[in-house]
Amino acid sequence: MKKEKNRVVFAGAGPGDPELITVKAQNALKIADLIIYAGSLVPEAVLCWKGEKTETQSSAGMDLSTIIETIKTYHKRDKKIIRLHTGDPALYGAIFEQIRELEKSGIPCEIIPGVTAAFAASAKMNMEYTLPEITQTLILTRISGRTPVPESEDLEKLAAHKASMAIYLSIGHIQKVQKILEKYYGQESLCAIAYKVSHPEEKIFYTETKDLVKTCEENKITRHALVIAGECVGANRGLKNILKSKLYDSGFSHGYRDATK
Repeated sequence: MKKEKNRVVFAGAGPGDPELITVKAQNALKIADLIIYAGSLVPEAVLCWKGEKTETQSSAGMDLSTIIETIKTYHKRDKKIIRLHTGDPALYGAIFEQIRELEKSGIPCEIIPGVTAAFAASAKMNMEYTLPEITQTLILTRISGRTPVPESEDLEKLAAHKASMAIYLSIGHIQKVQKILEKYYGQESLCAIAYKVSHPEEKIFYTETKDLVKTCEENKITRHALVIAGECVGANRGLKNILKSKLYDSGFSHGYRDATK
């Protein structure tokens, strides 16, 4: 039987708390020969799961070619390599360009998913994004900046849906974000700023949309934060009555339970 070629593993480190990494990623870190981690975002605390002899390198100062050449060098020596990204690698992880270059060289890859900050934030807030007859949609997005977004995905067009929304990588354009959210969600709608969720420095700020910029300025938030908007935020704070779901309604039958009234 032919031995399967050594695969480079792209793994999600989760939002920051070492205990929010998946068991599968944790096990991969333990047996890795080399971990290249996104040092500007992944806290070194997550590296607690690495093996005793595992080498670590931060990619904070690397460009794409340096990352790829490093992986190629270790892969030729048949080393087990983990490329560790913050949150979930599939979301703003820039993994596609890395995997594409590795596959050109015949180096196979696999991905281990992780917990993204939007879900770490909702967990901290004891909040559900999808509420019966209020919203059944969650939009994960960012505003256009140095990295542009397609015109069809402009924040204003997405905000028009009034769905639950988690806005990544946009604190640097918070004035524009506030203006758009005021227009579609209302000036007095409640939103949240989730700063460094699950890190020791974690803070959650609740504010009306009209005070979004002010709240960021007062608390010196310039990066590493999500903006969460939608009626889910106000509902979580008791500002809106929410209908119960049908799932556990005693008067609702489904494939596993008959109605009792």
